[in-house]
Amino acid sequence: MIVFNGWLRSGSFRIGDSKLFSPEATAVRLLAVAITFIAVLGCGGSANGAASGSGSGASAQVATPTISASAAQNGAQIASMADSTSGATIYYTVDGSTPTTASPAYTAPFLVTSTMTVKALAVAPGEANSSLASQTFSVNVPSGTLVWSDEFTNSTGSNAQPNPSLWTYDTGAGGWGNNELETYCAWGSTSSPCSTANPNAYVGTDGYLHIVAQQPSSGLYTSARMKTQGLFSFRYGRLEIRAMVPEAQGFWPAAWSMGNNIATAGWPDCGEMDVLERVNSAVSPDWNEGSVHGPGFTGTNIGTVFDFPSRQTAAGWHTYGMIWSPGSVAYYVDDPTHPYVTYTPSSLSGLSGASWPFDAGQSNFIIFNLAVGGSWPGSPNSSTPFPSEMLIDYVRIYAN
Repeated sequence: MIVFNGWLRSGSFRIGDSKLFSPEATAVRLLAVAITFIAVLGCGGSANGAASGSGSGASAQVATPTISASAAQNGAQIASMADSTSGATIYYTVDGSTPTTASPAYTAPFLVTSTMTVKALAVAPGEANSSLASQTFSVNVPSGTLVWSDEFTNSTGSNAQPNPSLWTYDTGAGGWGNNELETYCAWGSTSSPCSTANPNAYVGTDGYLHIVAQQPSSGLYTSARMKTQGLFSFRYGRLEIRAMVPEAQGFWPAAWSMGNNIATAGWPDCGEMDVLERVNSAVSPDWNEGSVHGPGFTGTNIGTVFDFPSRQTAAGWHTYGMIWSPGSVAYYVDDPTHPYVTYTPSSLSGLSGASWPFDAGQSNFIIFNLAVGGSWPGSPNSSTPFPSEMLIDYVRIYAN
């Protein structure tokens, strides 16, 4: 029987109404209903006529993902993916293997500097998985070639917004897991204590990116944390940042990268690579620290301090670099031919539960920030100058 809301329905009458029909008429009508129902089953093969086949109730298939390429620099390309099915997640591989839901999820365009075959599969709840998409990128960029950069040029005659096609922001207060004191502000934010009149991140007419720590009132601090998350990412290569950082009690400038899979894997399983990081006032010798963090190794487990040569400080201009290759992460200051430390999976020896996350297939996004206060540097004091700024001349990626 076909039952709707507890009632047996057929055409214009309903058994259960307290009216109409004698028992004989009712029996005739029930017989007619049964004959009609059997006929429908015989023709359609199902009670609703659309649960199978191509009718409106059939299980739909997710659209096949599209894979596209755009030019980077000097022959490199940027791979992008999209899917027209709402809510679909794209999983992909870059080694020609067939992707599964255990493969990296696509979250941002990524840099391509060598020949690779990208394959993609789209998945959405309640729908059949998409057909497989595949595209081969025929790229052969020589090692050491500049393949991507932001030079922070500005010819507008006034302070300008950092390129919105490359940079977005973490915003707000709450300590950021480190008991930090600042509120992070995006370009154009009008939410107090942020101010469009005094932006915390901008490209100046001097051609530098300015990340500014400010103190709008006693005990209240603002700054900026910029990132390429969702907009641009890279996997392997030499990342270099030319920067000058402030040195005073409570300042914590940093340039680093995180795995695109942070939303699904979480931190630290996504992997974190810290290229530039130091705290507080200049000392002698002054220093920078290069660290890696991942599952089973966080904090100070895997970090190495680089001492600047005599009379040099982090308050001067330096290039901070990371050379990320399969099976290794190396850091340098000013001279890429002489890394001051190289980490490999063997660096995790003796750390219980530690595993190397940097070759799992995901690309990384870039982050710049200037924190105020926190567990590591402690709070600013009366000697800490506001405003103070971290300046970045450029960020570049070279092919390995």
